[in-house]
Amino acid sequence: MSDHSSQSFPLISLDSLGARLRDGVSGAWSIEGLGPLEVEGDGRAGRLLLTHGAGAGQDTAFLRGLRRALADSGVQTLAIEFAYLRRMREEGRRRPPPRVDHLVEELAQWCDSVSHHCPSPLWLGGKSMGGRVASLLAARDGAPGLVLCGYPFHPPRKPDRLRLDHWPRLDCPTLVVQGTRDPFGTREEVSGYPLPGVAELHWLEDGDHDWKPRRASGRTQEDLIREGGRWIAEAMGRHGSTA
Repeated sequence: MSDHSSQSFPLISLDSLGARLRDGVSGAWSIEGLGPLEVEGDGRAGRLLLTHGAGAGQDTAFLRGLRRALADSGVQTLAIEFAYLRRMREEGRRRPPPRVDHLVEELAQWCDSVSHHCPSPLWLGGKSMGGRVASLLAARDGAPGLVLCGYPFHPPRKPDRLRLDHWPRLDCPTLVVQGTRDPFGTREEVSGYPLPGVAELHWLEDGDHDWKPRRASGRTQEDLIREGGRWIAEAMGRHGSTA
């Protein structure tokens, strides 16, 4: 996804998107009234509306690899970028994301529009900030399920600033895939948090925020991404993601 801009993708309607999702067609399109969307996978294990982290979009090695791993395991990903990130691309300079409540509204528009054209429940999720936005929307409006990859439980080196106030309101399966060394929440830190019963955690041994292990571990980022993708697909299946 080297150019996630509306100009680079053919324009299609939501009805046309729904037909492509049902047929398991992968591709990149600009959706009328919404913006660019990239779809990968056939959906036999479920469907996931996938968002990105604060400083980079869907073209990172991490998210490209994750979408590929999920597709290999049967999860159809619908990858979007928030408007501020698309503007950052167009201007060729970095800019901070807007207030999180603005991003929640933007994701809600995508979810409300696309979910009505999905042949199976549309789970929400994302990397880091994108996962937080998805969880805030799910806590407010509900969702079939959540997939949170590298959830930012707190800012790095600020473990007292937890981002969990809304978690008691989550009432859907909440899958968290986290590296054990993630500076936004290590295994040791998260083990002490009072997470709701809907939360299921899968720890990637020696992984950091991007699921990169140290060389001495004998594993690679690709290994951990494949492991994470397989676990997400299996867990989504256990929760009836294709019903």
